[in-house]
Amino acid sequence: MPDIEAKLEFLRAPETYGAVGPRPEFIETHMSWVFLVSKQVLKLKKPVRFPFLDFTTLRSREFYCREEIRLNRRLAPGVYLGLIALRWCDGRFALLSEAQLSADASAPGETVDWLVWMRRLPSQRMLDHLIAEDRVAPRDIDALVEVLGTFYRTAPVVSVNPNDYLARFQYEQASNREVLLRPQFQLQDAALAIERLNVALSQGAERLHDRASRQHVLEGHGDLRPEHVCLLQHPVVIDCLEFNPQLRQVDPLDELAYLSLECDMAGAPWIGRRLTLGCTAILNDLPHPALMCLYTAHRAMLRARLAMAHLLDPQPRTPERWPPLASRYIARALSALDSLAKPPDTGTSDTTTNPDPPRQPA
Repeated sequence: MPDIEAKLEFLRAPETYGAVGPRPEFIETHMSWVFLVSKQVLKLKKPVRFPFLDFTTLRSREFYCREEIRLNRRLAPGVYLGLIALRWCDGRFALLSEAQLSADASAPGETVDWLVWMRRLPSQRMLDHLIAEDRVAPRDIDALVEVLGTFYRTAPVVSVNPNDYLARFQYEQASNREVLLRPQFQLQDAALAIERLNVALSQGAERLHDRASRQHVLEGHGDLRPEHVCLLQHPVVIDCLEFNPQLRQVDPLDELAYLSLECDMAGAPWIGRRLTLGCTAILNDLPHPALMCLYTAHRAMLRARLAMAHLLDPQPRTPERWPPLASRYIARALSALDSLAKPPDTGTSDTTTNPDPPRQPA
């Protein structure tokens, strides 16, 4: 049976895709290998196990490939094309779409892995690229508001016990403490931010309880970041969290705070303000500034933890990148907690004021 290196060698070869030309672009993520070939993308899941997922069996990888396609078609119609089987026959690989397999059930060989098959999106229209080039227009964000607002308005409500909802935040805090306070990391202000967020969660428990009890927890996206948003004429959002239903069970205000945080970190805070105002108007759900600050601090600390968790891999990629990034997120969490501590009549949330960019982008 071929090993993973043989699979990767085959998938990186230009002749695999029917033409001799440049090698496919290759991207490695924490959980997948991605191959960009002309106008299409193939994604192979790594056979890895983490506390929150298990891709170690062929059956589990097939299941989560199907889940990735099913779930992402909600916000990216026409992008997720289907499933492709990696077949092994007489010492050679072949790629067959699921339709081809169905048409010829007696095809020789066996499936040794599964890949998600996608339409390739234009990189120049991804939100992170547009922010970096200062080319995001207000009309682009308004179009995204329509997509997200409609999605949240029609998403299935998740019945979650309010106490269990609160416990999720406490669980994440315990994980933050376990990773960020490791002596070898020596992250400045990590302990301070964790303790202040503990206090904020205690003080905000009633608001979080209220969100769950009033059925504001929905089947959302789970990883709403600028690099997952493509601002086409009809914006699409890709790469939702397919592997853990609980991580997709979110308050829309939490997801909006997350995307706002990431846009702010990238240098475009006006985007989050405009998004939040627009989406909450569609949902008729005006956010309390204190709740948005709490969600922002929570997300910032989660991102700090995920950054430092890269250094716990046996062979971390770009190890120099993660401590400075984690420190930036910790600083942003403290800033949100500072806003949370302001008296209501003297402080306003960044998400509810000044929704326009500081200048009109080109």
